[in-house]
Amino acid sequence: MRKIKVLVVDDSILFQRMLKDGLNKDPMIDVIAVASNPYEARDLIIQEKPDVMTLDLEMPKMGGLEFLRKLMPQMPIPTVVLTTLSDKVFDAINAGAVDFVAKPNGKTRDQVENFIRNELATKVKIASTVKVDKLKKVKPEYHRTSNPISSNRQKVIAIGASTGGTEAIFDVISKFDTDIPGVVVVQHMPPGFTEMYANRLNNQCKVVVKEAKDGDKVVPGQVLIAPGDKQMRLKKIAGSYQVECKFGEKVSGHCPSVDVLFQSVAETAGKEAIGVILTGMGRDGAAGMLQMKQTGALTVGQNQESCVVYGMPKEAYNCGAVLYQEHLDDIADRIYKLLEELE
Repeated sequence: MRKIKVLVVDDSILFQRMLKDGLNKDPMIDVIAVASNPYEARDLIIQEKPDVMTLDLEMPKMGGLEFLRKLMPQMPIPTVVLTTLSDKVFDAINAGAVDFVAKPNGKTRDQVENFIRNELATKVKIASTVKVDKLKKVKPEYHRTSNPISSNRQKVIAIGASTGGTEAIFDVISKFDTDIPGVVVVQHMPPGFTEMYANRLNNQCKVVVKEAKDGDKVVPGQVLIAPGDKQMRLKKIAGSYQVECKFGEKVSGHCPSVDVLFQSVAETAGKEAIGVILTGMGRDGAAGMLQMKQTGALTVGQNQESCVVYGMPKEAYNCGAVLYQEHLDDIADRIYKLLEELE
């Protein structure tokens, strides 16, 4: 099988070498070139035609974000961004990056090798499967066609996503009005970044968006994003929904896990819930969504055409967990129509 050809772009010669050596230990990856700045990278992309680029956001001469914005319209290439804790990473994804990894806090060889093996190599392999034309497109203007939600019955909407999910989640919740029932979300993302992501969405959406804290109530007009290092579950206490956010082991390979959230929603809310599974690699969420459907919840999966990675929605669809399969542009409208069914 042909190896994935990778271009490493980083201004640190030492880190370049460590990334190259570490990635080349994976039998599926071949680092064909390294670049110290975007100008070198641009020439190497033309000459070497890599399958994937890893890109440091913080570089002299031209930052990684500016480079992405100039590169993607002309020479789109699946890109994994390396970053410190900065909300610039969401601008990079908006500019066309597939995904990101947080640089390790420690810089010892063992720490970097562990980071490359367990995080970066995995993201590179996922990026190699992505069709970059799906990463950025003009969205049609959204006009809600459903009626206002008037019922006092408690309802909850649970959403799960991974690769490509930061933009997909925004696409859905940016269309929500303040009458939307409480929303709980798991997006695979490292700790620290989930709070920045929630704050960013909060500034862009009509609903309130915040990183969930243990004990937060699930209320209409609010979206709770699972913290990046905790498992989030739905609970019902004294007749009201709230979330439990606690440290725990990875489930389905992730913490937070979509399966953990969906299974708790199935057990707690049953037929009062709507489950939505969006773009992402793997099968996290499939079993939980099936359990939701079996307890009477209504379920929606993103279709292949609109997914950056048709992995999680495909697994959910194939196991019979998805009642409605929709293009990303139509998911918010489908949610509102299903809420009318729950009236």
